[in-house]
Amino acid sequence: MFHGSIVALVTPMFEDGVIDYDSLTNLVEFHIEQGTNGIVVVGTTGESGTLSIDEKHHVIQHVVRAVRERIPVIAGTGESSTSGTLELTKAALALGVDGCLLLAPPYIKPTQEGLYQHYKTIAEAVPIPLILYNVPGRTGCDILPETVARLAEVPNIVALKEATGSLDRLRQLIRDCSEHIDILSGEDALARETILAGGRGVISVTANVAPRAMSQLCAAALAGDATSAAEIDATLAKLHQQLFVESNPIPVKWAVHQLGLMPENGIRLPLLPLSERYQAGVLAAMREAGVLEDEI
Repeated sequence: MFHGSIVALVTPMFEDGVIDYDSLTNLVEFHIEQGTNGIVVVGTTGESGTLSIDEKHHVIQHVVRAVRERIPVIAGTGESSTSGTLELTKAALALGVDGCLLLAPPYIKPTQEGLYQHYKTIAEAVPIPLILYNVPGRTGCDILPETVARLAEVPNIVALKEATGSLDRLRQLIRDCSEHIDILSGEDALARETILAGGRGVISVTANVAPRAMSQLCAAALAGDATSAAEIDATLAKLHQQLFVESNPIPVKWAVHQLGLMPENGIRLPLLPLSERYQAGVLAAMREAGVLEDEI
């Protein structure tokens, strides 16, 4: 259902932290023109942790209206509590999204049975396609493969974004669960190998900066063209790495600003703009990826 290069979209802001809705509209058009296959809004890369519930509603609504059903819009609606996740997921459905991305409850550290009941409760209450999101490095909670296999039997759970950084884990999930749900890489550096192994795409940070290349990489891999996919991926390898030299979305917001897609490099505390010592490396990676030609 959700395939190819799906951008984990940044939320553009002015330097005072106010959301820049004009730039948000422009980013939507940029991604559609560049061939991005879907948009995740108000996810981790969109600074969901610092947006209020009202702001999340407004950003979701704005993106849905800007997209005009041209590509799928997926809202990040995972909260620490099941009740909070349920409330936001219902709101996202009412606002017209095509699916929701559900982060494992951060900080809570539920048991595997607790995770199963959490996701099952949301799925049974909200009739919308749901993507599980496993990123234990941020949440402190790992959705184990056996729990994913159980949840894959729930009808409107359609995919898993797996961001453990383990290709072995991804291959296991593809082997055990891909008959029922799609497996999406949550790591840009593993996207090519994940798709060639049977995954269906990536929810991508890199696509904020190199959307056309990420779309082409995914298309080649989905077609089984390993050679072309590898050639494209080689040009992006440094970008995959440099966009995580500080906590996401610090580097990627700075990079999007350098492309002129946001007039100001606004980001909210406790995050700060990219440290000066990392800027040259990010610029070099952008030039190698072919998205930046001149020195800035």
